[in-house]
Amino acid sequence: MNNWFETYSSHPFEPFTLSHWTVLILFLAGILFILISAGQMAKKPQMSLYMRIFLFTCLLVSEVSYQIWAVTNGVWSMALYIPFHLCGVASIIGMITLVTYHPKLIKLNYFIGIIPALIALITPDLLYDYHHFRFWKFFLHHMAIIWTSLFLVVTTGVRITWRTTLKAYLWLVVYGVIVGMINTALDANYMYLDRPPGANTPLDYIGDGIWYYLNLGVIALCVFVLMKLLYRPFKKKFSSKP
Repeated sequence: MNNWFETYSSHPFEPFTLSHWTVLILFLAGILFILISAGQMAKKPQMSLYMRIFLFTCLLVSEVSYQIWAVTNGVWSMALYIPFHLCGVASIIGMITLVTYHPKLIKLNYFIGIIPALIALITPDLLYDYHHFRFWKFFLHHMAIIWTSLFLVVTTGVRITWRTTLKAYLWLVVYGVIVGMINTALDANYMYLDRPPGANTPLDYIGDGIWYYLNLGVIALCVFVLMKLLYRPFKKKFSSKP
């Protein structure tokens, strides 16, 4: 544990070992709690407030501690540590939305906050096992992003329509173009627009060059359509609000 907050660890992360399965089970327990308690939280403002504070704290501590870790260890750079990845954007929007409850932000976060963070949890781009700070930051952060997106949808009266889905997708395309220009300027790989991450992820199998970008766009559209289709049964079953 002497290297807990440094850049080095003698305990590398290995997917689907006991530590990985443990955090995935914890993540699923959080999902079940939110879904089962959604009706109660929608009716009891104090219970909902406690959950909002908990989620906001998880997101804020994760974001701030990550930046502190990078600066403290002298590895911070604009090409790596600005929260331009989709999960970083979802985290920031999630914090704002937990405070404001803005309907448009709730809808947007539903689309960008669940699937990308879920893929990260299943196929982590991570070097460190549970002996290291980065392990706990990574998993807590991505779990909180999904918990927040789900909590905001099932405990409020927002409606996800096909128009909402299209607008969210167009927002993503515009943001992707902007991030692409930022990547060029910084020699970065935010949103993994230039290449897949180092870990073995589904992005490794979608081709190269122009096909990589086209397939990214198609996959994103399919994911948004899937999220729209899942919205109604989840909302109907677990929320007291139509």
